[in-house]
Amino acid sequence: MRELRFERAGRLAWHERDRPALVDPGDAIVRPFVAARCDGDTLPIHRPVSRALQAGMALGLVDPVVGAICGTVPFRGPFAIGHECVAEVLELGSAVTGLRVGQRVIVPWAVSCGTCGPCLRGLTAKCATTAGDGVLAAYGFGPASGPWGGMITDRLRVPFAAHMLVPVPDDIPAHRVAAASDNLADAWRAVVPPLAVREGGSVLVLGGGAKSIGLYAAGLAIAHGASTVDYLDHGAERRAIAESFGARTHANGRYDVVVEATSRSAGLRRALRALAPGGVCAAVGYYLGTGTRVPLMHMYATDATLRLGVSHSRAVLPDLLDFVDRTGFPAERVTTLLAPWEDAPAAYAAKTTKVVVHREPLGSKP
Repeated sequence: MRELRFERAGRLAWHERDRPALVDPGDAIVRPFVAARCDGDTLPIHRPVSRALQAGMALGLVDPVVGAICGTVPFRGPFAIGHECVAEVLELGSAVTGLRVGQRVIVPWAVSCGTCGPCLRGLTAKCATTAGDGVLAAYGFGPASGPWGGMITDRLRVPFAAHMLVPVPDDIPAHRVAAASDNLADAWRAVVPPLAVREGGSVLVLGGGAKSIGLYAAGLAIAHGASTVDYLDHGAERRAIAESFGARTHANGRYDVVVEATSRSAGLRRALRALAPGGVCAAVGYYLGTGTRVPLMHMYATDATLRLGVSHSRAVLPDLLDFVDRTGFPAERVTTLLAPWEDAPAAYAAKTTKVVVHREPLGSKP
């Protein structure tokens, strides 16, 4: 069987690997048939960052947690890539309940057990069982994050399957939730909870770094009744997508919720200074440096909240999928390249906002 591997910046290729098998009675084997490129994957794909990040960690300029997630030489290939997919169930362990062979499911990017303390608090990306003393247990980041492989593959082993695998409602097209494993769920947690306690609140999205997350966030904010959604980005194509959801492409005043998706320190400071009193800034990008500055006194005076961290997608997936099912939220509007599965090596390297690759499912509804 084959899997897509990142080899070096600008180069990905198919590689043969052994077929995974059921190891534990709680395991499942699934076949991904729709997969999306995470915004974060573009960092090593489009720029040769491995040695620079290694040197930065050695000099104290890059936070050493980067090495704990991505290896002592971060993003050094080859490794199996991909951590957003819709899959169909091929095999189930004897202890798995609530699932059936052929069912369409979302596979969360982070591997979690569902029963430990962090999981029960909704911190499924910080599972005490799978990550242990490590930073992450995840698909698609290389061996430093565990032996799980990547999602652009013919077969994928999923532990704790009854918890991990979230069924996709029959009426949702698979392409619509291609990014639910991570980016779409990340956008959900950035805007939906803060808007729930700020009914009719105003939202600003600073886009262009975490490209698809910012767009999903703008669309979800509008769909959840935000009074104003402003979207700023240097990319004309993304501005047009934001406008298609109903967002404005200029900023004015202060905002109850700001989504910082530039992945830049300057963007983070701008986002925090754009908050209205009592506002929330959700930062969804990577901030690799050890000296990222934030305007703490301004935050103090504004009573601001800054939230950032890995997305706990498994915790929000049931609500997210229910919302998409009920409303038909067109998340697929963010996809800028839809390519055949066989073309994944070239498609994944494309310099575009959101890549989705697809193939026919074996037996479930496409």
